[in-house]
Amino acid sequence: MKKIAVLTRDCAGVNAAIRSVVRTSSDFNMDVVGIMRGYDGLIDGELIQVSHRSVSGIINRGGTILKTSRSQRFYSENGQKQAVKTLHDNDIEGLIVIGGNGTLTGAHVLATKYKIPTIAIPATIDNDIAGVDLAIGADTAVNVALDALDKIRDTATSLERIFIVEVMGRNCGFIALNVALSGGCEEVLVPEMNVNLDGMCNEIKDGNEKGKVSWIIIVAEGIAKAHDIASIITKKTGLETRIAVLGHIQRGGRPTATDRLLGARLGNYAVNVLKEGITDSCVSFKDDKLFTIPLSVAIQPKEIDVDSYYRLIKILT
Repeated sequence: MKKIAVLTRDCAGVNAAIRSVVRTSSDFNMDVVGIMRGYDGLIDGELIQVSHRSVSGIINRGGTILKTSRSQRFYSENGQKQAVKTLHDNDIEGLIVIGGNGTLTGAHVLATKYKIPTIAIPATIDNDIAGVDLAIGADTAVNVALDALDKIRDTATSLERIFIVEVMGRNCGFIALNVALSGGCEEVLVPEMNVNLDGMCNEIKDGNEKGKVSWIIIVAEGIAKAHDIASIITKKTGLETRIAVLGHIQRGGRPTATDRLLGARLGNYAVNVLKEGITDSCVSFKDDKLFTIPLSVAIQPKEIDVDSYYRLIKILT
């Protein structure tokens, strides 16, 4: 294998993975092409040459130097065929994709339907890749949200108010659960569990009558909006409620050491297994060992032990 390409989504640690892919490939005397703007860039032929030197100084940067987009065109067969044509026209023999569930689903299509040798590196703040304990970007996202939460707690305590903090998580409560537990929050609402708003409001009223004057409630965006939860709590308890929506700050920021190390190790391993002829697989890491899992497994819904998180949150508050 003489020439491969790399395609990405964005989150902290992705640049560390790109750097590792490029420099490992260089060690094997393989050329690397960067695909700009994800699958749209692959369809449109937006390719750049990347080299050992061109990835200098990016390991500490968030986002992705290759830019990204959500491609609707790649869902169509015409879009897929044009993407494959770009690979063939540029003599690209293998592909490494770095991203979350949608990106990995596209990789699975290329590997199985069009027989493109393809390896995926899991990178998503939601940490919702099945068979993967920790995806690139998840640790940084939790730490960014936790840093904001610590600041909000100062205000909540000083003003004696209830704060509803909305974090990212469309279908997965990973960020919300980890932030709630590590931030000492009183309540968390996530897509994987039923919401008992009446019970929560009763707890708030009882606590207030006993002298508790501030609460922080974490809400994953996929279960409800902070504004709506705040309105319900104010109506049912009569207590003043404020909201904070953290939004896209969770996708950015300098990657933590954990995400830089993940990017470095998974990027290196991805090139090695692609060179060995392995395809349609996702690289992962557990118990200090690297391994691959089929993409057909990785793109399935991932289950989180929500109950154990929730029980511990309630015990510790």
